[in-house]
Amino acid sequence: MKPLLRAVLIVDALLLLAFGLLFLLTPWTSLYNALLLVQTQPALVGQAFGVALIGLAWLALHASIDGGLTSSVARVVGHVNWLTGVLMLVWLLGLHTPALTGFGQIVAVLTGVVLLVLGLGGVRLSGAVRRREKLRVAEATAAERAEKQAAKDAAKNAANRAANEAASNTASSMDSRREPVVPATAGFPVYRAEPLVEPAMPAATAVPAAPATRPLGPASSAPLHPAADEPGLSASERAARAEAATARDEARNAAADAPNAPRPPFHG
Repeated sequence: MKPLLRAVLIVDALLLLAFGLLFLLTPWTSLYNALLLVQTQPALVGQAFGVALIGLAWLALHASIDGGLTSSVARVVGHVNWLTGVLMLVWLLGLHTPALTGFGQIVAVLTGVVLLVLGLGGVRLSGAVRRREKLRVAEATAAERAEKQAAKDAAKNAANRAANEAASNTASSMDSRREPVVPATAGFPVYRAEPLVEPAMPAATAVPAAPATRPLGPASSAPLHPAADEPGLSASERAARAEAATARDEARNAAADAPNAPRPPFHG
């Protein structure tokens, strides 16, 4: 569509150049009479208008070559052309001014129609090209933003992976070098495990056996002291037995009063 718009701009440039040259030759009276045209009065205004049209033709030709100016210049030139054609038709057909012969009027009306068609076509084409260029620019911008975002995401993912790998390597190295540490509580002493040593048992000491004592009581059948007044004994034997019993009692009492002497069992 843009090549078609460039072709329209070239045609516009040629028409503008022709009208500019015609208006620039306003003082040439014989030429206007031969072409059955009305001469512009004063001639200075016609020549100034011709210079403006020549400049606009040069701009249209330059825009047909430079792609960056094509749509903008085509829009401006198109508006100028269709407005000029409308003015010509209004003055020639509606107001019948200026008064031209039949051939001159036909040429002027055809010129107005051509300007109207070229101007509207150029405006429509320039609008379509402009919308397409905007859409293309928007797509290119979106694609560029997507590429930048993808590059940022890739860089961020790579940085995260590198950080995770470094953290895992650091943690593994610290775990391999770490020693067991007993956590300490604030305000309480730290207790450390010590090896358990079994205490040595003392050697068994021999307990001396207590001397056997003869039970006392009615169970014993033999009398503790022989009766001194047994019948059949002489007086000397009775005295000897009494002295022996007395000595025996004194020895027993002395043994009982000693601190380490064995005690007889308690019978209740």
